[in-house]
Amino acid sequence: MTVVERFIRYVKINTQSKEGTDQFPSTDVQWELARLLEEECKDLGLTQVSVSEYGIVTATLPGNIDGAPVMGWIAHMDTSPDLSGDQVQPQFIENYDGGIISLNKQFKLNPADFPELKDYLGQTLITTDGNTLLGADDKAGIAEILTAIETLVQNPELPHGTIKLAFTPDEEVGQGADNFDVAAFAADFAYTIDGGALGSIEFENFNAASGTVTIQGRNVHPGSAKHKMINANHLAMEFDAMLPTFDRPEYTEGYEGFFHLMKTNASVEEATLDYIIRDHDAFAFEWRKSYFLKCANQLNEKYKQELISVCIEDSYQNMKEMILPHYHVVQNALDAMEAIGITPRIDPIRGGTDGARLSYMGLPCPNLFTGGHNYHGRYEFIPVESMEKAVSLLVEIAKRTIN
Repeated sequence: MTVVERFIRYVKINTQSKEGTDQFPSTDVQWELARLLEEECKDLGLTQVSVSEYGIVTATLPGNIDGAPVMGWIAHMDTSPDLSGDQVQPQFIENYDGGIISLNKQFKLNPADFPELKDYLGQTLITTDGNTLLGADDKAGIAEILTAIETLVQNPELPHGTIKLAFTPDEEVGQGADNFDVAAFAADFAYTIDGGALGSIEFENFNAASGTVTIQGRNVHPGSAKHKMINANHLAMEFDAMLPTFDRPEYTEGYEGFFHLMKTNASVEEATLDYIIRDHDAFAFEWRKSYFLKCANQLNEKYKQELISVCIEDSYQNMKEMILPHYHVVQNALDAMEAIGITPRIDPIRGGTDGARLSYMGLPCPNLFTGGHNYHGRYEFIPVESMEKAVSLLVEIAKRTIN
C-alpha cells in the first residue's frame, strides 16, 4: 500500500478529539482507527502488537543488527477539535500551476494568502473540500511511519535496529502522553512524526500554560443602574486591553511568545475568558504568567473589590533542555536528510507536541516533518512528494541508527 493510499484511508475515519472530558480516549470515534492500525501492524508481521485500555497502539519491528539502539516512531491518531474531521473529502490538485485553488464555491487556497504554495509548483497537492480539516496532522505521520515499516519489511537486506511504534489518541487536547508507559515502550530515543513543511526538524517548543479569567459583575436594571451596575462585559474587555496588543499570535513568529484569547462567555453578571500563554524562553514565560496575574490584581485594586479571579495551569515545557544532552538523535536526522537530498530546517515549534511531554518523561523525542501545511483548518494541504520524502527519510534514519 502506498503512503497516499494509507493516508486517504485514515482521513476518511473521523477521529476528532474533545476537550474537557476525563474519558480516555476523549472520544469513542478514535477507537476505529486504533483497531484498524492494530490490524495493519499485524498484517505487516510486526510483533508485540497491542492496543492499551487508553487507546494507544504499540508494535515492534525487530532489528536485524545486533547491538543497535532501540528507536521509537510516534504519531497521533486524533484530529483537532477546531474544525470537523467527519466525512473528509480530499481533493487532488495534480501538477499545481501556482494559481488559486478553489476548495469549494466559498473557500479558496490563494497564494496571496498562503505564499508557501509557490514552493510546490508542478507537484500534486492534497487539499480539503473546504468543509472540514484534512487530517494530515497527524494521519500523514501515521501513513509515513507504516509505509516506511513496510519498506523495511519487504527489503530485509536493509540494516536497522529494533523500531518501536506508538500511535496515540488525544494529542490535540494535550492528553496524548498522559497514559504513555515510557518504561514499557523501552526505546532509547524516539521521533514524533508530527511536524510541518518538508525538511523541518524541531526540538524546541513553547513553554505553555492555560489561563482562565473569571469576572463577577453585578446586574441591575439599566433604568436604575447608576453607581450600582458592574458590567462584567466591560471588565472583560478592559482586562484583555491590558495585555500587550502585539503579543498576540497574529503578530508573532519564530521564538516570539504570546497571550491568545481562545474563548469568551460573557454577560453583565459574569464573564469567563480562556487564554493560552506561550513562550520559548523560560524566564519570559514566567514573566507572562506573573503579568497576567498582575492585570487582574490591578483591576481589583482599581474597583476596590475582588471582582476578577485568575487560574493558571502549566501545560508543557520546552523540550530543548531534555534534547540537547542527546543531540546525536537530532544530528542523525540531519545527516539522513542531507543524504537523500532534503535541505534541513531547524525550526522552533510554535505549539506543543507529544515529544515535549515524552522528553520530560525520559524519552528524548525530537519532531520530524510530515509535509503538511495549515493544520487545524479548511485550508490544510499536503504535497504528495513531501509525504514520499518523509517515508524515505525514516528508512534512511533506520539504516543509520545501527551503532
